[in-house]
Amino acid sequence: MSANEQTFIAVKPDGVQRGLVGDIISRFEKRGYKLAAIKLVTPSKEHLEKHYEDLSDKPFFKGLVTYMLSGPICAMVWEGRDACKTGRMILGATNPLASNPGTIRGDYAIDVGRNVCHGSDGVESAKKEIALWFGKDEVISYKQSQFDWIYEKP
Repeated sequence: MSANEQTFIAVKPDGVQRGLVGDIISRFEKRGYKLAAIKLVTPSKEHLEKHYEDLSDKPFFKGLVTYMLSGPICAMVWEGRDACKTGRMILGATNPLASNPGTIRGDYAIDVGRNVCHGSDGVESAKKEIALWFGKDEVISYKQSQFDWIYEKP
């Protein structure tokens, strides 16, 4: 649980098209997480198939990839203590109908196929996803001026 754990968060095409990027960024910033990388991208089919390769045997895989190709994606790296676990809590359950109000999916989504965001499910998958979406020179390392006001101990 170091203060520099990183997670990959992506605003999916539905979230970008609905103008939710700013609110999603705001929720992570207000929680105290540090933005380490961000870009708006239109990845290739091959890129998305690699990203979702662990789901390739699922019946919804082809539709998921097609949907993710339907518009731009806002890819981000967020950093902070327990960023993967807490990031998933901020997003809410994968199925928006099971998400609590106050979570991103609980507030902005109804269907699983339009659930606004993707978030890494653990530290190892975050490392893999960050490396897939960002070059090493694109993830910025810096100390936020508010660091000591967020963390009691480094």
